Amino acid sequence: MNSWFQKQWSSYSLWHILLIPLSWIFLVVISVRKALYNVGLLKSTRLSVPVIVVGNVNVGGTGKTPFVIWLAEQLQLAGYKPGIVSRGYGGKSKLATPVFADSDPRLVGDEPVLISKRTACPMFVGANRAAAGQALLQENPQCNVIISDDGLQHYALGRNIEIALVNSNSKFGNQRLLPAGPLREKFTRLKFVDAIVDSGKGTAFVDTFKEVKQAPIFNMTLQGELFESVDGSGAKQPASYFADKTLVAIAGIGNPERFFNQLSDLGLQFEPKPFADHHAFTKHDLMQLSGKTILMTEKDAVKCSAFTTSDTWCLPVAATISSTNQTSLAKLILQKLGI
Repeated sequence: MNSWFQKQWSSYSLWHILLIPLSWIFLVVISVRKALYNVGLLKSTRLSVPVIVVGNVNVGGTGKTPFVIWLAEQLQLAGYKPGIVSRGYGGKSKLATPVFADSDPRLVGDEPVLISKRTACPMFVGANRAAAGQALLQENPQCNVIISDDGLQHYALGRNIEIALVNSNSKFGNQRLLPAGPLREKFTRLKFVDAIVDSGKGTAFVDTFKEVKQAPIFNMTLQGELFESVDGSGAKQPASYFADKTLVAIAGIGNPERFFNQLSDLGLQFEPKPFADHHAFTKHDLMQLSGKTILMTEKDAVKCSAFTTSDTWCLPVAATISSTNQTSLAKLILQKLGI
């Protein structure tokens, strides 16, 4: 179903005769909801520390997880003690729940486990991010800034800084709201964020959306060279190690093509097998690929480490953010936190 919608969202078809009226209803709902928050009839909670919200206006992979990791690292380098909250998509937990590097991704979600593992920051997940933030601060009073992962539309949590991630390769598909298109909000929402981070390689973002008075735009690239064994042995290998192996690449992320393109850029030839975002991998999934060397994303690896083999590898990546007019995104964020 997920892949079917992704295909529909890239263009127009007869299905849109039915889907576009539903998008109009969706627009009314989100507009009324936002207006209720603006006038105070719906409560927006302000935490005792500044909040940086990271999110996007569309469904699909834009690189939020590596960006949140990058942001946490930049704040730590600047002397801050960040905490992180998230919805915990793919997990069963609804109430505020702490996340650790060894937490069960079936309970708290795969992305939070990865973020906790990479940053060592205090982290909580929960359907109500404001409640998750309050719980985090109660248990970790040393935290002096909160990062909200994927919270742009979660207006119940007050925010000091908003950062929107986009992928200029997709150009927001057919630019329709859900369910006729991939948009959670109109792309004109970008008028009101503090910074835009483009994780795509497209160059037409500004020209395509001239009507949007945009915040500073920064480009993000994801870089990874060494593969790590998923079995926890600590083994690492360069791409050249896999040159003569029969490879299959699996990806249960919002944008599987991003991972497959990274592997191709490393000179690898493989059989691609995309899965739905947040797919709950099982031992059976990997057994079906017996006899082949399996490559996967680091996010998927946190769900497979308990039942994988020594011939299953993940590719950790790190985000690199470009500067705009000699002003770095980290500097922009730190300036706004100082206000």
